[in-house]
Amino acid sequence: MGSDRARGRSTAVRWTAAIAATAMAAVLAGCGSGGGDAAGGGGTLTAYVYGDDAVKVQQAAVETFNKTSDVKVKLVSVPGAEYVNKLRTAMGSPNAPDIFFNWGGGSIKPYVDAGQLVDLTSAFASDPVLKDGFLSPVVTAGSLDGKVYGVPMRGMQPVILFYNKSLFAENGLQPPKTWDDLTEAVTVFKAKKITPFALGGTDAWTQLMWLEYLLDRIGGADVFRKIQNGDSSAWGDPAVLRAATMAKQLVDDGAFGKNFTSVSYSNGGAPALFAQGKAAMHLMGSWEYSTQLGKAPDFAAKDLGWTAFPTVTGGTGDAGNVVGNPTNYWSVNARTKHKDAALAFLKHMASQDYTKALVANGDIPTTADAGETLASSPNPGFAAFQYEMVQRAPDFTLSWDQALEADQATPMLTEINKLFAGRSTPEQFVAALKALT
Repeated sequence: MGSDRARGRSTAVRWTAAIAATAMAAVLAGCGSGGGDAAGGGGTLTAYVYGDDAVKVQQAAVETFNKTSDVKVKLVSVPGAEYVNKLRTAMGSPNAPDIFFNWGGGSIKPYVDAGQLVDLTSAFASDPVLKDGFLSPVVTAGSLDGKVYGVPMRGMQPVILFYNKSLFAENGLQPPKTWDDLTEAVTVFKAKKITPFALGGTDAWTQLMWLEYLLDRIGGADVFRKIQNGDSSAWGDPAVLRAATMAKQLVDDGAFGKNFTSVSYSNGGAPALFAQGKAAMHLMGSWEYSTQLGKAPDFAAKDLGWTAFPTVTGGTGDAGNVVGNPTNYWSVNARTKHKDAALAFLKHMASQDYTKALVANGDIPTTADAGETLASSPNPGFAAFQYEMVQRAPDFTLSWDQALEADQATPMLTEINKLFAGRSTPEQFVAALKALT
């Protein structure tokens, strides 16, 4: 499941490029019809979902809903590799889904611009189930221009600093709370011929995580929020240059070793280095836990530790801020014949039964009362850490490659890769990003 989520990140980037060309065509094609529920009751809602191990949770929710609803939900599970193309084709036809899975942010912007999605802002404001049912940072993270278009429907995936507990204990170190602590750990582990950080440098999104947290800690969440809202000049904020400079310093100091540009995350290279004790730390999405549990269960049980990203001296960002993938969302086609029934189904995502099903599947739900169910998680300690980190977060920034549309996200990832590989300077990096429009 971890690898599916990792692939889902790049899928979201490709998605926006695909749907931008078909969003208006879908409107012209008349996808769906009418608004509100059809007279006389009955009917079907088609829901597209990304096909992976978690689908069984959504299928159970559909079965529960259909027992009491006149309008039935038909779940269409699309294999991950086919999701982009199948959704694009469907949304450009009269047979578009009524409800569909997405990543929020930039991944739905073309649909929003084309007027194809139901604005759920008023529903969240007036309906207690929606208003009080989910963690507000997660709802906000998937929104666009202050409007809500998605209901959280899977587990949260914050980026976490994982570390090897045995290696830290053997070297008299504590998990880094400050940047000075982190650089001290780099020095200590390098002296012991241990790579301080595993990094799958062939996958640019793994490098992106460093810049996301550095910019947040240095300049606060508002810097990227301006960029996400269309102000490309915000790439010129001094905090961006400082973040790029600090990332390059890590590279130059050997924090990622000498061969990280040939190490992959998607094929298991970086997690293996970490599990084998060849690297002491790994900055990665929360799915790293399930990855290690599946590939290196002894390491996951005995030596895998986790902590928040450290503070940066002089930074203005809140130390409690989080970056990553808040969750996945259901959005509703504005032309559905069964809007009320669709909203009724989406409200089920806030139910206790659905929350328990996610926990049993190893996910950390984004519902406001999920903390009560985490004791049944495969690792209650890790589950509670994630949930409390997000629950207390003043801000949860959606991963940049998902928050931005593909025409900006793709070249941004290219520039990040060049920075880490030493093919550009921090100044050149900033200049290239400012040129993105």
